[in-house]
Amino acid sequence: MSTIPEHPARRVRSFVRRAGRTTAGQQRALAQLWPKWGLEEPPDPLDLDQVFARSAPRTLEIGFGDGDVLVAMASAAPQHDFVGVEVHEPGVGHCLLGLEQAGVTNVRLIRHDAMEVLQHWLPADSLDRVNLFFPDPWPKKRHHKRRIVQPVFLGFVAKALKTGGLLHLATDWAPYAEHMEETLAASADFSRENRGPQDRPETKFQRRGERLGHEIRDLYYRRK
Repeated sequence: MSTIPEHPARRVRSFVRRAGRTTAGQQRALAQLWPKWGLEEPPDPLDLDQVFARSAPRTLEIGFGDGDVLVAMASAAPQHDFVGVEVHEPGVGHCLLGLEQAGVTNVRLIRHDAMEVLQHWLPADSLDRVNLFFPDPWPKKRHHKRRIVQPVFLGFVAKALKTGGLLHLATDWAPYAEHMEETLAASADFSRENRGPQDRPETKFQRRGERLGHEIRDLYYRRK
């Protein structure tokens, strides 16, 4: 059983909404393509079998950025369904254009706070995998409370994951990797899994980290 605190303290958001510049193409995608691939906030938890019109293994990617990795993973695994969560509109628009170009049908996008999506939008035991690739490390000590990998977050992930489901984390910030390891080691819901080479496409954040000489860490945990 997942360990979600009964009365969690007021949550600090793990992201800041950046204005960014939405291109004309992205604006078109948000206006015209969102109805095909986008999901609006439901009154009750989503019925994912109904959303995708089938039953299949399902992956949630939190903070998909520009969506290139999400599109690549979905294109490579048409027998799986993917849900991507991102709050920044330029990235969502970029991802929609990528989905259109690739002709991908096994993806749905959500523009909303991932914590609330995990808590309210997704039914219990509905996911086979959760990916969190290169979240904001919030390097300054006074901002550590904004890091998304916290006990409450792990409780929500554990609720949404099936037993044996995989949580895949990646970061290029060594202190954040240590924080992730410590936080997950203290969780009763997850056990560490040692894996071989990364089984995900490269991201732009990974390439930037490598240019800066940062070590890329991929961490894998199974839902007990």
